[in-house]
Amino acid sequence: MTGLRIAGLVLGLLAAMSTAWAAPPDRGPAPSTGFAAFVAGLRPEAQSRGVSQATFEAAFSGITGPDPDVLARTKSQGEFARPVWDYLVGAVSPARIARGRARAAALATTLRAIEARYGVPAPVVLAFWGVESDFGAGGGSVPTIRALATLAQARHRGDLFRTELLAALTILERGDITPQRMKGSWAGAMGQVQFLPSTFLAHAVDFDGDGHRDIWTNEADALASIAAYLKDLGWNPAVSWGYEVLLPAGFDLTRYTGELADFTRRGVRRADAKPLPETGKAGLFLPGGMGGPTFLITDNFDVIRAYNTSDSYALAVGHLADRLAGGPALAAPWPSTAGRLDTAGLKALQGGLAAQGLYAGEVDGRAGPRLRESVRRYQIREGLTADGYATPALLDRVQGRP
Repeated sequence: MTGLRIAGLVLGLLAAMSTAWAAPPDRGPAPSTGFAAFVAGLRPEAQSRGVSQATFEAAFSGITGPDPDVLARTKSQGEFARPVWDYLVGAVSPARIARGRARAAALATTLRAIEARYGVPAPVVLAFWGVESDFGAGGGSVPTIRALATLAQARHRGDLFRTELLAALTILERGDITPQRMKGSWAGAMGQVQFLPSTFLAHAVDFDGDGHRDIWTNEADALASIAAYLKDLGWNPAVSWGYEVLLPAGFDLTRYTGELADFTRRGVRRADAKPLPETGKAGLFLPGGMGGPTFLITDNFDVIRAYNTSDSYALAVGHLADRLAGGPALAAPWPSTAGRLDTAGLKALQGGLAAQGLYAGEVDGRAGPRLRESVRRYQIREGLTADGYATPALLDRVQGRP
């Protein structure tokens, strides 16, 4: 179907419904009549959320069909597909550290005010800003409404993006941004902070008091929104996200969680020679297995993961925050890519562990805390080194191959 014909169908359906809203549609698969019918079917639910007809029509003006580039991007995501050490090369580069420190100096007054209000250290806020948009330089250029409509109509990840699309329409109705300026990533994450619309509605703030929550062009609003979100997620200002540590010879990896003070008593030392805090809990994290960097991570690491569920992302934000605060580079070297499972291998491992009653999560090919815990349980049961790291050799053993 040509773009002109689709556009005509959309306009015709919108005009036919201009005087009344129909009953909410069934929440089954996307209508077989295609994108135009999908858009028209959104109108009743949008109205029930307070979205006016004028806002709805302005939001979809000129959108004649799904974005094929967005659909193509659903196949992979960098922080999940690449080894953590490769991801950190770009996320915590010397150039990014230098830019971040320059931005910290330029925005010192604003950052102090944000830290005082929300209790999140300025380097942490800056690190999120740096990883998400390179300190505001790359907030994304994809029109949010079209991206979300594309993903919603395709039912990518079920109803998630339909919900986000309706939230985006609510933002437009409230007047924080215009449809033309509402842009972000291919997956609908918006502006300098890459909030999904539902996150924006719940956590974005108008820090400068101009009446708009502007995470697209207003640096104060963007930075304060990051801090407000982290506070709402439970950021604990008393501890860091984590600490690179050195383990003593013969350390018992089966006892991998506990009080920070207990890790100190067991001979664990920070790589930068500073003392570990005397209070707080943490767990060991070996993202490259034995021989690579070892970390004690706190609940704040999980707060970072609530912003983005990738371990690589969380480690990048945490380490960048440390570097922006003047901390050193990682002391231990990363291993080579040898011995790392790809997505297919991780799915196979998840399935194999599930068959043994050791894994109950989604078989999605992503290495995260749930798989890490399952691997450790298997390693402990089998008398292996309990580093929680998934390797081809471990997969072979789980599947009974010699």
